Amino acid sequence: MADQETEMESMMALELKDGDNAIRFCEGRSFGAHRSVAGELVFQTGMVGYPESITDPSYRGQILVVTFPLVGNYGVPSREERDAVLKDLPAHFEAAEIHIAGLIVASYAGETYSHHLATSSLGKWLKEQNVPAICGVDTRALTKRIRDQGSMLGRLLMQNGTEQVPDGVPAGAVTPNGTMTPAHPQTPLLPPPNMHAVSGKLEVNGTNGTNGLNGYFPQKKMKEVSTYEKIDWYNPNVRNLVADGKLALPGSSIRVQSLIRSIVSTSKPKIYSPSASNALKHPSGRPVRVVCVDVGLKYNQLRCLVTRGLEVEVVPWDYDFPKLAGKEYDGLFISNGPGDPAMMADTVKHIATAMEEARTPIFGICLGHQLLARAAGADTLKMKFGNRGHNIPCTNLLSGKCYITSQNHGFAVDADTLPKDWTELFVNANDHSNEGIRHVSRPYFSVQFHPESAPGPRDTEFLFDVFIKTILNAIEDPKTLQQPVSFPGGDAMENAAKNPKLHPKRVLVLGSGGLSIGQAGEFDYSGSQCIKALKEDGIYTILINPNIATIQTSKGLADKVYFLPVNAEFVRKVIKHERPDAIYVTFGGQTALQVGIQLKDEFEELGVKVLGTPIDTIITTEDRELFARSMESIGAPCAKSKSASNVEEALAAVEEIGYPLIIRAAYALGGLGSGFAENKEELLDLCNKAFAASPQILIERSMKGWKEIEYEVVRDAHDNCITVCNMENFDPLGIHTGDSIVVAPSQTLSDEDYNMLRTTAVRVIRHLGVVGECNIQYALNPDSREYCIIEVNARLSRSSALASKATGYPLAFIAAKLGLNIPLNEIKNSVTKKTVACFEPSLDYVVVKIPRWDLKKFTRVSTLLGSSMKSVGEVMAIGRTFEEAIQKAIRSVDPSNLGFNETAALMSIDLDTELQTPSDQRMFALANAMHNGYSVDKIWQMTKIDKWFLHRLKGLSDFGIQMESLMQNYHVDNVPHNTFRRAKELGFSDRQLALFWASNEQHVRRARLEAGITPVVKQIDTVAAEFPAYTNYLYLTYNGAEHDVSFEDQGVMVLGSGVYRIGSSVEFDWCSVSAVRTLRANGHKTVMVNTVSTDYDEADRLYFELISLETILDIYQLERSSGVILSMGGQTPNNISLPLYRSNVRIYGTSPEMIDTAENRYKFSRMLDRLGVDQPQWKELTSIEEAKAFCNKVKYPVLVRPSYVLSGAAMNTVYSQHDLAAYLAQAVEVSKECPVVITKYIENAKEIEMDAVARNGVMIGHFVSEHVENAGVHSGDATLILPPQDLDPETVRKIEDATRKIGDALNVTGPYNIQFIAKDNEIKVIECNVRASRSFPFVSKVMGLDLIEMATKAMTGIPVREYPPLNVPADYVGVKVPQFSFSRLSGADPVMGVEMASTGEVACFGRTKYEAYIKGLIATGFKLPKKNILLSIGSFKDKIELLPSIEKLHKMGYKLYATAGTADFLDEHGISAQFLEALHDSDQRQEYSLTHALANNLIDLYINLPSSNKFRRPASYMSKGYRTRRMAVDYQTPLVTNVKIAKILIEAISRNYDMNISKVDYMTFTDVSDASAMPLQIEPSHTLADLLKMSPFKGKSVVSVKGYSKEDLHLLFTVAAEMRLGVEREGCLDILKGRVLCLMFFEPSTRTSSSFDTAMKRLGGETIMINESHSSTRKGESLEDTIRTLDMYGDAIVLRHPDNDSADIAAKYADHPIINAGNGTREHPTQALLDLFTIREELGTVNGLTITFTGDLKYGRTVHSLCEILKHYNVTIQLVAPAALSLPSKVRSALEARGQLGTESDRLTPEIIAKTDVLYCTRVQKERFDDPESYETMKDELIVNAKTLRDAKKNMIVMHPLPRNEELHKEVDDDPRAAYFRQVRQEAHAYH
Repeated sequence: MADQETEMESMMALELKDGDNAIRFCEGRSFGAHRSVAGELVFQTGMVGYPESITDPSYRGQILVVTFPLVGNYGVPSREERDAVLKDLPAHFEAAEIHIAGLIVASYAGETYSHHLATSSLGKWLKEQNVPAICGVDTRALTKRIRDQGSMLGRLLMQNGTEQVPDGVPAGAVTPNGTMTPAHPQTPLLPPPNMHAVSGKLEVNGTNGTNGLNGYFPQKKMKEVSTYEKIDWYNPNVRNLVADGKLALPGSSIRVQSLIRSIVSTSKPKIYSPSASNALKHPSGRPVRVVCVDVGLKYNQLRCLVTRGLEVEVVPWDYDFPKLAGKEYDGLFISNGPGDPAMMADTVKHIATAMEEARTPIFGICLGHQLLARAAGADTLKMKFGNRGHNIPCTNLLSGKCYITSQNHGFAVDADTLPKDWTELFVNANDHSNEGIRHVSRPYFSVQFHPESAPGPRDTEFLFDVFIKTILNAIEDPKTLQQPVSFPGGDAMENAAKNPKLHPKRVLVLGSGGLSIGQAGEFDYSGSQCIKALKEDGIYTILINPNIATIQTSKGLADKVYFLPVNAEFVRKVIKHERPDAIYVTFGGQTALQVGIQLKDEFEELGVKVLGTPIDTIITTEDRELFARSMESIGAPCAKSKSASNVEEALAAVEEIGYPLIIRAAYALGGLGSGFAENKEELLDLCNKAFAASPQILIERSMKGWKEIEYEVVRDAHDNCITVCNMENFDPLGIHTGDSIVVAPSQTLSDEDYNMLRTTAVRVIRHLGVVGECNIQYALNPDSREYCIIEVNARLSRSSALASKATGYPLAFIAAKLGLNIPLNEIKNSVTKKTVACFEPSLDYVVVKIPRWDLKKFTRVSTLLGSSMKSVGEVMAIGRTFEEAIQKAIRSVDPSNLGFNETAALMSIDLDTELQTPSDQRMFALANAMHNGYSVDKIWQMTKIDKWFLHRLKGLSDFGIQMESLMQNYHVDNVPHNTFRRAKELGFSDRQLALFWASNEQHVRRARLEAGITPVVKQIDTVAAEFPAYTNYLYLTYNGAEHDVSFEDQGVMVLGSGVYRIGSSVEFDWCSVSAVRTLRANGHKTVMVNTVSTDYDEADRLYFELISLETILDIYQLERSSGVILSMGGQTPNNISLPLYRSNVRIYGTSPEMIDTAENRYKFSRMLDRLGVDQPQWKELTSIEEAKAFCNKVKYPVLVRPSYVLSGAAMNTVYSQHDLAAYLAQAVEVSKECPVVITKYIENAKEIEMDAVARNGVMIGHFVSEHVENAGVHSGDATLILPPQDLDPETVRKIEDATRKIGDALNVTGPYNIQFIAKDNEIKVIECNVRASRSFPFVSKVMGLDLIEMATKAMTGIPVREYPPLNVPADYVGVKVPQFSFSRLSGADPVMGVEMASTGEVACFGRTKYEAYIKGLIATGFKLPKKNILLSIGSFKDKIELLPSIEKLHKMGYKLYATAGTADFLDEHGISAQFLEALHDSDQRQEYSLTHALANNLIDLYINLPSSNKFRRPASYMSKGYRTRRMAVDYQTPLVTNVKIAKILIEAISRNYDMNISKVDYMTFTDVSDASAMPLQIEPSHTLADLLKMSPFKGKSVVSVKGYSKEDLHLLFTVAAEMRLGVEREGCLDILKGRVLCLMFFEPSTRTSSSFDTAMKRLGGETIMINESHSSTRKGESLEDTIRTLDMYGDAIVLRHPDNDSADIAAKYADHPIINAGNGTREHPTQALLDLFTIREELGTVNGLTITFTGDLKYGRTVHSLCEILKHYNVTIQLVAPAALSLPSKVRSALEARGQLGTESDRLTPEIIAKTDVLYCTRVQKERFDDPESYETMKDELIVNAKTLRDAKKNMIVMHPLPRNEELHKEVDDDPRAAYFRQVRQEAHAYH
């Protein structure tokens, strides 16, 4: 675990001094010396460099708070190793000892540190040096307190025992404003809002908690709390810290001797000499010497002087150097140091003397700067909290340049008091405090910051060179002593004039086109930010981006959007048409970059200026050879490499470099065409593919196993340069960074490593001349400091978007501003509103990015990860510990992932192979390996993943195992509080804990809330709380004590789509953001929850969190949200709609129960039947024999799929019985818990998409679009046309009619989407999604009507106009074309089918569908054929259909090639085609070889139409067709595999469009609507009145369940469902107005009597309730007379009676219907009907289920009735009861005779539970026993609890007729499978 128990044996308390009060801030765990200490509390925001910081003498007497939460990761280097230059001084530290008084951190790494130089842990070193330290502190909360109140005194108090106090009294010092925290260090400071209602706990306030306790807690429960030592406060600022020779820090007097520290300053002068090779010599022959006044000297200052050739004499602080040092020194240097400069009068006097003598140049740093200022006559002042960090921007007032500096000071020079001959040199760009001074006529200067860094950036180290140059000038020419110091960088005015701000009026921005692997939503984000930045400056923006699904191409961003291909041809046309002044090519990924390179020489002629990075720079970074040469010129190390333009050159290069190698294609995105080669064979294979993608390849030395590190670098036109974020890849080099887990900031780099790479990054980016943002990637040898540059992306990259989200720093926005030549230090930080953008963000959290792969969607694809990217999306998670962040990220990737724990059978190969050859399953491989006992060392040997990461993961694995063993002594409700909290701090979800603790998620949640364990909300503020933040960018963490925000908005929550993946991508992001924009425009506050894509300026609050039940409930309760919109985020939010609804969350829009009706195949199918809407025949699969019979009945082909589907997951088309079994096995394997369904597949049918919006079931807007491909191609892969061009009006009318009926039946409010198939004007429904679908952005933009805006208004009650008028011009068609990424997916078969395979989409417009289509196709990167077309057509039907099109190609003069069958067919029809043989032997001539033709790019277009009328062969067999298709993809040959696409493409080519810009190509978002669309009238299906007339129950008694047919039951259930819908809409119906129902209960009843009462009143009737105890039966009235009496008053009688014959008697004597509510032990028909209705509502169907009855089956009348009524269904019934309470033999015999009887047992075994779909529990009824002893013996025989359900199916249900006793444990109530209270709710509907 992260915090090692060995290091954490004791507790420690932190107290703060507030006036005269002591505030107990928190308690934490001690990991340093075991003693108390006091001092001044200060915080430091640096993210690396703790060994350097804590040895910095400037921290003397201070307790240091490190804001970065993870400390100790890279251990501590050797204390013994000596410095190579300074000889007797330590090599790695800034002093010979630790100078801080104490250390405060959030999380400490313990003994599991990792670094090649480390020799011990930080804790061990602190103990050696007797320095205390505490971890487990909310350092962010503490930093905010110091920031707001100023530096304060603090003390760390060691635990000295424990004491008993009344429970309810918070532990710790009780103070006038209450205690800060109870005993545990991570408990919230304040009770979180809105939680008291859930937890029911009372919070105690007031001066003394004990006074008020008796009122709350009558019995005083006691608890044990820690007690702590007491020591005095200590203020170091009242002493001269530099002079303190024996600094005894406060503590007990016994310990004083052990606390003696050495003096801060040296005690006597000492000389340090440079090496002879670089020593500087005075003309006299002596060394050039500098006197260094040591007022707390950092050793790196000494290193900086000595390594530059100076001899340095270090003298004590009070040394009278003007007198004693003689005249043999050439410069004076004054070091840094601690404390108040006013305390050091002697030093100031000596400096003043030296200045008067004016003999040498003078340079001061930090305290030395302040002393020089005081010597000059200026004043110093104490700052509020000082500046301590590594990211502080300082502006040079001479040059105007801004530098990032390292600082550590609490005092500053008061610049207003500087004498007239002194002036400011540097100013802090954030707080405007003084950072440097200089004399205007003497060579004296000083700086407040630390140019020597250590820790921190080395950007200002040049000041040492300035100092030395000044010394040498003075030696050479003493006159220079009368001149000021000369600084590099030029004059500010001249510098500004060199690069004046640009003022373009019109800027063209190139987008990235359709989302593809390697180029996804991150470029949408970057482009959007760019447009926002330009618009802020009032610039008219024109965007070219055919990606219609994205926010970037929406209203409200660019002024004009062109939906055209982003290629040179179209960009040139747009430039000529629009005449922009300037263009950005760096915001559209590789696509836009390539256009910039191609048009480089034309831009000037076109009158367009390229903004940002020059194109020549881009070419240098893109051309591997040029780049390597450029790096060589500045000595930046690159991997050994050679370029090659052909295979021969490649082989020659290998001779020089040697294997192993990496091959990369130049100008290729995301590593396309790259790979590793261990030998010649692999090299040749890679070369062939790479040359197909690029004219040039680069061959480099492979450094597999090295660390991969990235930096995001920003540079402006004025040469200000910063690094915004550094990232460390979890995976070593060898896996493409897009497929790697990435952690920000880096976790295992020391300050030396971090700043070595940072310095190189700045040097490289300056050399290249980048303006804007870029990304540099390094390989770093983990065993040394050897590194090399892998590549530079001179554009916004994929990781730029990640870095922006990770840091909160809007990289793209800033980069766009920089392109206008605005300096970085003139741009404000949008988060703080005060500080500038020229700074490097400080993080006080850790970010983990995990890729999302969808490789299972492709046949034959390789799942191995390598140098070519395969992931389709990525998630980012934020936490205060690595464990918290990575577990969140794992869950975000896929909702089925619980976190980092053992996962059964995910790997198809053995663990060792999986670890050595990483695949998309590697995280699970690591978890399984650790669970199986693999050591960290063993896994490291196999994976080379840094041990620090592996130790963290091992800690999680071990903790999980401990959690499971914990349950031997505990259960969920009494888990130790600290253990529970620790689990949440480590990122374990409630679901994970439920798995460990044999419980369910909701029960764990309830226990957690009762224990007061809730997350806190933290801001991502870029500054680690150093400045107040105005940001809505938030995350949840359990590693914190207080919220950063308050919760007053009660905003509407909008759930995003989570991770981008195939089937759910940017289109749902568009829907979510459109909903948020609509809400905000109408005055609603909004809360957005998403994990990756959304920009944080879109919503009032953005929570960067996963879409899970736990998280959404936490945020909903914290925010006190007014409701949730979940229909905008695709399937992920829909999947949690029911659990949210059942947790009393207000859902806006369609009821989740109706969503379930649409998604449950059975319910939806029944509803369609009732509405008279057709659907393809289907059946649920229970056995292969049954499946075969069904398939034979409906005829092949059929579709096989699981029940709940997103993007056709695990869907397959089966063409013959031969392969059915294999398909079923595959489908079941993909989705174990989902039933498998077989559907008749209708061939040659047209698929039609309907997107609609309804309000209260009434359609208020819709659009119909048609698919080009026939049904059978997944709708996400289909080509869509809108408005439809070839649909029969009658078909459209039928579709609209069906959509209305379905919307009405589901009572839809909001968006919904239905897919239809049409054949011969007959329509059938394939699927209905009660949510926004992926086509909503397309239809909304094409038709100019935002359906999402309408839906959002409808859902939230904002007025919305039905069918507003449209303005669709004539001759206007939009076509959406899918974007595929097959070239990335090595081995994948590039065919379209029922599985979705496209990664994105584009849309273009035209006057005809052909024109729009051909533009769209070009926009996906498709190249139109110039000459040679190859045809290979499988089926005869396709040959005939395509023949006219082929004739067109022939007439147009294309050279046709064809494979055997196709060539013969064409020959028969008079078309000549050259025959090519797909597979050839070595004798075959090349002109007949298809592979030769493809490999040599002789084919311009390959039309390959696979024959589909055969079963798919085993995966090992590769057909000729597959191999040639794959070759086409690998060799970049355009490929068409669908006959309809081939036809539309050929027709489009034949029309020879000029592709000139026309008005249909762009949108300006200002069109005025004038046309009107009228809704059609709905044809009503059966009304409720019709259904009631048909009811067989009408006017009849319900005495028994016997005698009802299945049809009767289904009609009853249909009526119940309709009534429920009516009641939901109206609140009450008048169906039974004026009717009276009499309720006569001779036995107690809560539920049955209340449900009849409710039902009657909801339907407009009245009830009379007669209780047996108050009726005339007490006087002896017979049952017959009671019934006759009631019969006079009411219209029906409900009777419950203990006599078995009572219902028959009542029916005999009553004229009105009798409803039997239970007659003795015989029957309870109404309960049985209710139970059946509940089963259907919960599971969709009764057929095929296994129903287990448990408990009292002998007397359980509900069981008897249910067994009888189940005779109508194909069910298996299991019986579990003690022998004495077994089912009556008559009932059991009936079950046996019907073949329904399954297992019988007296125990609920795991095997029985595992088979169960419905677990029906019954109460052992005391009233049925004559003998009380027998009852006591039986009552606890069968108890169902959370452990029982551990083996149960995920979608089974637990039912109980209620009331219950002990047989059903209350912990089951929280399980979503517990249906018994929902059963009660259904009861009212059923009794309607």
